[in-house]
Amino acid sequence: MPDNRIRNVVIAGGGTAGWMTAAALGRTLNNGFTKIRLIESDAIGRVGVGEATIPPICTFNEMLGIDENDFLKHTQGSYKLAIEFVNWTRLGHRYLHPFGRFGMDIEGVKFHQIWQRLRWMDKASAITDYNLSAVAATKGRFMRPGTDPRAVLSSLAYAFHFDATLYARYLRSYAEARGVVRSEGKMVDVARNSETGFVEAITLESGERVDGDLFIDCTGFRALLIEQTLQAGFCDWSRWLPCDRAVATQCQAGGDLTPFTRATAQKAGWQWRIPLQHRIGSGHVFCSRHMSDDEATAILLQNLDGPALVEPWILKFTAGHRNKFWSKNVVALGLAGGFMEPLESTSIHLTQAGVTRLLALFPDKTFNPAWADEYNRLMTSQYEHIRDFLILHYHATERDDTPFWNACRTMAIPETLRRKMELFRSQGRFFREDDELFVESNWIAVLMGQNVVPQSYDPLADSFDVAAIADNLAHMREIIAKTAEAMPTHRAFLARYCAAESVSGAAYRQ
Repeated sequence: MPDNRIRNVVIAGGGTAGWMTAAALGRTLNNGFTKIRLIESDAIGRVGVGEATIPPICTFNEMLGIDENDFLKHTQGSYKLAIEFVNWTRLGHRYLHPFGRFGMDIEGVKFHQIWQRLRWMDKASAITDYNLSAVAATKGRFMRPGTDPRAVLSSLAYAFHFDATLYARYLRSYAEARGVVRSEGKMVDVARNSETGFVEAITLESGERVDGDLFIDCTGFRALLIEQTLQAGFCDWSRWLPCDRAVATQCQAGGDLTPFTRATAQKAGWQWRIPLQHRIGSGHVFCSRHMSDDEATAILLQNLDGPALVEPWILKFTAGHRNKFWSKNVVALGLAGGFMEPLESTSIHLTQAGVTRLLALFPDKTFNPAWADEYNRLMTSQYEHIRDFLILHYHATERDDTPFWNACRTMAIPETLRRKMELFRSQGRFFREDDELFVESNWIAVLMGQNVVPQSYDPLADSFDVAAIADNLAHMREIIAKTAEAMPTHRAFLARYCAAESVSGAAYRQ
């Protein structure tokens, strides 16, 4: 039989997406046969609209065998237990979307159904009181979850804030130690096979030709291979996600080192706040049809925690994804594959999802179309599920104070989202589809946080004695509060286990 193994993998582009890919492939394809080469140019700027993540990043780092303390030290990282949403439901309102579960199901009946029954009887407090990540975030505390599944501490879920530039640098060292070769240079031409249309090589500005069997497009919005060369096409979602620009900067750290991200709704978009050990990442996502670049920049600068460390810069984008993430022998990851605004910190996760699915469907030189078809189906589904979750934040609002919010509140939404909202409104029901990223607890946090309240609850919740379940929830709330109170502060935990050395020139344009 012919040897159809992939010999040469070429990663076009670096940054977070490129080096996440290189690290994962370097770890998995360490077979003495497959060579991995990454091409990037220091002359090309990096795009980084945020540095917040979601819990699956822990799985990715564990897959690589990365020591968490070392990783946080080298990336100026901090912990993230939740996202705080300010002014989304209405002006002056705020709610928390925490990681991890709410309470515990009782005899197969969902916790939030039992909670809803008691809440109507005024026998239960806010639902976030029954989530350890939420309570710890509110108190500014953190410690790693316990391993005993019987203990409340095991329910803690977390992610990270980190400097994306430093994370890419950290993964570069990791990947190069596992045989990945980096080539410096601008990519100026792409050669294709005249019969198959497959990409055969990339030519650098120096004239060097880099041949490959499998090409990974991590060239960002440029999408050099997947779009400029193979013309995969783009699925535009701006009719549902109208924000198309962001102005970003970094400011001096000040005040509490909060273990959560904050998203504050503004007149025509929202502003993020991401606390790191050495600075705060800040940016303003907005709709250019309702606000100028200058006004958006002014709003951002007026709401910083401290003096800006760099001049704000503008990023233009369109929400959506490529019609094909995998075309012929090219797979697009990161911004080359698509863009979802960082409202729920999914950008880095989408790269992670793309990499893990590529490893699960890793090809040989025959490039059976069934593999690409399945990859494209899985990635499209992932993007669509995230799309609906993001739209929910904009649509489920009571705000009517600006044309932007009026348009979001009254817009027609995808049928998939409409069905979820109606099912939840009627009786608090929720069913996860396929490998949907956001699970029941995520949807409950945002739906109820934005005042989408069920009209009724699961009738099975009526089978429990009211006094007994009220005592159960009161005990649960007490244990969670005591567990959170016993934790060290977020700052103290970082100082003890993962304090970063001071960074020379702490501001990075990403």
